[in-house]
Amino acid sequence: MASDLERIVQLLDATLDPTKHRKAETALKIEEKKPRFSLLLLQIVHAEQLPVNTRLAASLCFKNFIRFNYVDASGNYKLPADEVSTIKQELIGLMIACPPTIQTQLGDAISLIADSDFWERWDTLVQDLVSRLSPDDAKVNNGVLEVAHSIFQRWRPLYRSDDLFMEINHVLNTFATPFLSLLNATDQQITANANNKDALKPYFDTLSLLVKVFYDLSCQDMPPQFENNLEQISTLLHKYLTYENPILATDDESEAGVLENVKADICEALELYTSKYDDDFGRYTQVFITSAWNLLSSIGPETKYDNLVSKALHFLTAIASVERHAQNFNDENVLNSVVEKVILPNVALRETDIELFEDEPIEFIRRDLEGSDTDSRRRAATDFLRTLQEKFEQLVTNVAGKYINHYLEQGKGNWKDKDTAISLFLSIAAKGAVTAGQGVKTVNSLVNVVDFFQQHIASDLITDNGVEPISKVDAIKYLYTFRSQLTKEQWQAAFQPLIQNMGSSNYVVYTYAAIAVERVLYLTDDQGNHVFSRPDIEPFAKDLLEHLFKLVEKEQAPAKMQENEFLMRCIMRVLIVMKEGVMPFADLVLDHLVKITNVIKENPSNPRFYYYHFEALGALVRLHYTWVTQPLPHKIASNVASSGASTKLEERLWEPFNQILTEEVNEFIPYVFQLFSALLESNPASALPNHYKSLITPLLQHTLWETRGNVPGCTRLLAAIVPRASQDIVAANQVEPILGIFQKLLVGKKTEQNAFDVLESVVISIPKTSLEKFFTTILQLVLNKLDHNPAESYKKRLVRFYHLISANVDIGLGADFFVAQMDKVREEMKVQADIFVPLYLKTVLPVSPLFASPVDRKLAVVSLTKSLAETQAFGQRYQKGWRFTCETLLTMLTNAPKATGGTGDEIIREADVDDIGFGLGFTALNTCKKPPRDDFPEVQDVPQWVRQYLTQANAARGGVIASYVDRLSDEGKQAFAMYMG
Repeated sequence: MASDLERIVQLLDATLDPTKHRKAETALKIEEKKPRFSLLLLQIVHAEQLPVNTRLAASLCFKNFIRFNYVDASGNYKLPADEVSTIKQELIGLMIACPPTIQTQLGDAISLIADSDFWERWDTLVQDLVSRLSPDDAKVNNGVLEVAHSIFQRWRPLYRSDDLFMEINHVLNTFATPFLSLLNATDQQITANANNKDALKPYFDTLSLLVKVFYDLSCQDMPPQFENNLEQISTLLHKYLTYENPILATDDESEAGVLENVKADICEALELYTSKYDDDFGRYTQVFITSAWNLLSSIGPETKYDNLVSKALHFLTAIASVERHAQNFNDENVLNSVVEKVILPNVALRETDIELFEDEPIEFIRRDLEGSDTDSRRRAATDFLRTLQEKFEQLVTNVAGKYINHYLEQGKGNWKDKDTAISLFLSIAAKGAVTAGQGVKTVNSLVNVVDFFQQHIASDLITDNGVEPISKVDAIKYLYTFRSQLTKEQWQAAFQPLIQNMGSSNYVVYTYAAIAVERVLYLTDDQGNHVFSRPDIEPFAKDLLEHLFKLVEKEQAPAKMQENEFLMRCIMRVLIVMKEGVMPFADLVLDHLVKITNVIKENPSNPRFYYYHFEALGALVRLHYTWVTQPLPHKIASNVASSGASTKLEERLWEPFNQILTEEVNEFIPYVFQLFSALLESNPASALPNHYKSLITPLLQHTLWETRGNVPGCTRLLAAIVPRASQDIVAANQVEPILGIFQKLLVGKKTEQNAFDVLESVVISIPKTSLEKFFTTILQLVLNKLDHNPAESYKKRLVRFYHLISANVDIGLGADFFVAQMDKVREEMKVQADIFVPLYLKTVLPVSPLFASPVDRKLAVVSLTKSLAETQAFGQRYQKGWRFTCETLLTMLTNAPKATGGTGDEIIREADVDDIGFGLGFTALNTCKKPPRDDFPEVQDVPQWVRQYLTQANAARGGVIASYVDRLSDEGKQAFAMYMG
């Protein structure tokens, strides 16, 4: 055991060394397969004799181990029961005893465990926490409250449900009263230790956590225990919102002290109670309004106060949103005071902002952008003023207008004052949220945003000499914000100056120009058409891309190269808009993208950058699909060099992508699988290239499928390989391992759709002679899951699978084959009843008309038609079944599926990339998203095909199908006559 412990310590230390970390992480993956690995990690975390960095690495490793190895997709434990029990017994006490940095990681791990276990499988947790609380031991209390907060904060974003409230009530019944007692005890300890700095700070840490937990417990509904003590709680919150004590003051101007943190936490709780519980809390708000106002009026510009200022402004914004409280501001003198004392100090640039602009430009951009995750004083002040404007538009516009004109006048000699004027104008001109896709959709009708730009801002965009970089940024940001308000003609005038600003030597200027260009290229009109299309940018697209790549590649260190995701997003967007227009210089683009791939794979550090990077590669792969499927004359006319271009992209991408797989760059692997899949899908008729054949064996390793983020990409790649390598797969006896993966995926709710993707690729590609021996097992698996009341989505996939079998009569399948296999299942199960009938009547026929996808509806129509025309079982054995099948077919033909086609633009438009969730899961690439598979592309006019097929089959079978028509009702006969000549 000791040697195992020492080895893991060495590996954890190696993960902290950039030259050794990847090898060490791979070795840890092997170690984690060994029994009791999680408990060894906890021993290392607990070992106070080890360096803190080693213990921290162990806690991080433990958290990630729990994330992937604690439970499976269905919530069943993947660890032995005794290991689970020991983790729960030891984790709380260990977290309480650890330093704060380690507490954070263990708190995340507890939250992950709570996601699956709390509260039914961990119903002792809350009592365990309560039993550890102390009236005066701040260290222990802080550990307990960290655990509580890590669990209870999960409730904040959740929708209301009976299960959620059952969990919250379970907590409140045990925790609420001791919580209130601790709140009062902490207040008493702070009062008693007012002059003891060493004791006071830990008690303020306790108070901060108590206020956070107060928010957690209140986030869904006000607890009755709080409602009964609302006056006392309000009094205590107000006491500490206005609390001052010189011994807690900090000299650090950038790092918030414990007192600022507590006050910010209180403002956040006040915002919640004002927004959700004003009927009960409203009687106490007036004193808080006054105190928050005084706080904002007196607080300094230092960055350590930024969070407090933002939270206090959010509280006042909540106040302004409530009609009866908003009247506090319905007065010109009050609004003058609001603008002077609160808005202007917080929208004006500070020296720290200018330092950030110069020293950490990418951080400045991320904080400054609308929709940024990072809150800022400027954004919070803007939100407050906009909320007031919603209530009193004319009054706020007039009051702010005076200050805007004043600062514009001052700005003729002072660019900082002009920046303040523009910021204030942006605050009152925009109505509602600034959206990521469209910018400001609605503007204040009392101002003219285009005139303001032309009179006061346009010159800063166009002029190069004597214009401050921040003034340039203001001009670009103005266009970016109001992009929906400009006509295409106005944009055409502004677009070239934007492009020119990409040539600026200033990092923020050229990045903001790239941001604005990308958003304009994404912009659509009210009909959903892009404002700028390929012809608008084609004359300068190559130069623009070359310049953007030059900016990205300016730094060669992996972390620095991928620092600026905004440049890569602009590259991606240009490629998407250019479509086939990029072909004359596709090699140039590919050279750059491959070079960037090879650099950043050494240390993937910015998920947004590499997401956009792989979307850019996806745009080329999608172009490859277009190239392969273009008619020959168009290819010749398109001025592209070689006839081998269709395979060139595959060859160029194979080496860098194979390196990613070989080196196990886990962050990139799901993207590589998608791009490989798209390349294969673009030319499904050709033989599988040899290098792809080398992927089959590793793709069948179960370990690859255990990482949830790999599953969608692995599924798609396997489903793309199987049709093109079916002979090799049969020859290598790999059908059974593939079906083993199908079985593994079918078990989990989150992977059952992937299971059917694999199964369908096998069924339509592997010869019946090689597949038949597995078929009864396949049916038993899918039917067993059907018996356990699965989701509607599962039933639809099962019915689609049935139709795929039923429709493919030409390859030896068909409804008769399916019925025969069901009979074998019945024999193996040793049951008397016919098991096909209930499946067909209760699932297949009712679910088929519910298909939404045109290709699925077409598949069902083809299947039902062939069943009527070809199937012996429906002709003789299931005579009523023929009638029911016919009725379902006629129902579906009243809304006949249309053949799909088009340019595929919807692939790109489907979602804005900012809506994508990044992290350890799977992120789909929109540029090469898999189109719906059409199993019968030759069937275009569906009703006409049904008519021809039934008529020809009836003639071929000597009129036997016409003889079945008597089984229909008179109405059915009349309807069916349309489809039988």
